[in-house]
Amino acid sequence: MSTQEKVEEQVLEKTVDHDNSEIVLYNDDVNTFDHVIETLICTCEHSPVQAEQCALLVHYKGKCTVKTGAYNELVPRCSKLLQAGLSAEIV
Repeated sequence: MSTQEKVEEQVLEKTVDHDNSEIVLYNDDVNTFDHVIETLICTCEHSPVQAEQCALLVHYKGKCTVKTGAYNELVPRCSKLLQAGLSAEIV
């Protein structure tokens, strides 16, 4: 007589909502306000005022969502932010 065990596993998956993703910019001690502002204007098409507000939020709060949209559209923008030396990720 043999016994068989049934094993139940839970699989946790991280799903990416491709229609509503965000680029989050994180604070660092390396980049100047001017560099962050100029990069946001060029990369994320922010107005100068919007870029300055995001830079201040990042500085005082530690992070800020700088762009939302479809995942595929955010990937090249996030790559440009990283190439400019900023700390960012898509969530």
